Amino acid sequence: MRPDGRKPGQIRNIKVIRDFNIYAEGSVLIEFGNTKVIVTASVEEKVPPFLKGTGQGWITAEYSMIPRASETRSLREVVKGSPSGRTHEIQRLIGRSLRAAVDLKKLGERTVWIDCDVIQADGGTRVASITGAFIAVADAMIKLSKEEKLKSNPLKDYVAAISLGKVKSEIVIDLNYLEDSTAQVDMNLVMTGRGEFVEVQATGEENTFNRDEFNKMLEYGKLAIEKLIHIQKQFVEGIPSIGHWDRKDIKEFVYIDK
Repeated sequence: MRPDGRKPGQIRNIKVIRDFNIYAEGSVLIEFGNTKVIVTASVEEKVPPFLKGTGQGWITAEYSMIPRASETRSLREVVKGSPSGRTHEIQRLIGRSLRAAVDLKKLGERTVWIDCDVIQADGGTRVASITGAFIAVADAMIKLSKEEKLKSNPLKDYVAAISLGKVKSEIVIDLNYLEDSTAQVDMNLVMTGRGEFVEVQATGEENTFNRDEFNKMLEYGKLAIEKLIHIQKQFVEGIPSIGHWDRKDIKEFVYIDK
C-alpha cells in the first residue's frame, strides 16, 4: 500500500482552476494532490534575436518555487543570484514540451512566456507545470485567434506529463514527495494526444531497472497521460486534423482516479 493509499497505477486527485490570473492571456492553478502550481501564459509581440526576420515564434518557460512551498523555507533564487541547475533543467523541459504542441511558424514573430510558480510542493511539480501549461497556452492561442492576430490557430496537439518510479521494488505512478525521495528509479514522461513521445527521462538512483520494468512504466505513463489529456479536453476542444481549437465554457474541473 502506498503512503496515501493509492494503487500503483493510480494518479492523485487533479484539480484545475482556469483564469486564475486576470491579466495573463491564459492561466490556471493546477493541483496534483498536494502539489499546487500557478501557470500563466503571456504573449509578447517580439522574438529572441536569433529568430528575428524568420517569421517564426518562440515558446519559453520560467519556473520557480515560493520560499515556503516545501517543509522548510528556501531562499528565493533572486537572492542567491542565479537559478539553480535544477531550475534551468525544468525550465528547458517545460519549454520543449510546449513547443512540441505548437506550430511556431503559425505563431508568427511573437513569444509565449510560460511562468510556472510552485506554491506548494509534494512531488511532480514539473509534470504538473507542463500539464497545466498546455491549458494556459491553448487559451492564449485561442484568444489571439479570436482577436484575428493569427491567420490560423497554431496548436497542433495536446501535451501532458506524468512522473513514475520504482519504489520498494514496485513500479508506481505520480509520486508524491515521500515516494520520490526514496525512489530507486525516477522517470518523467511527456506525451502528445496522439500518443507520441516528447520526452522520456529515466534515471536509476543507486539502482537499475530492466526492460520489463521500463515497459511497465511506459504502460502506466501512457494510461495516466490519457487521463490528463481528458482533463485538458474539459477546458479546450481541439480537432488537430482540421486545425480547429476552441475554449469550452468551464472554470473548474476536478478529476478523481478510481
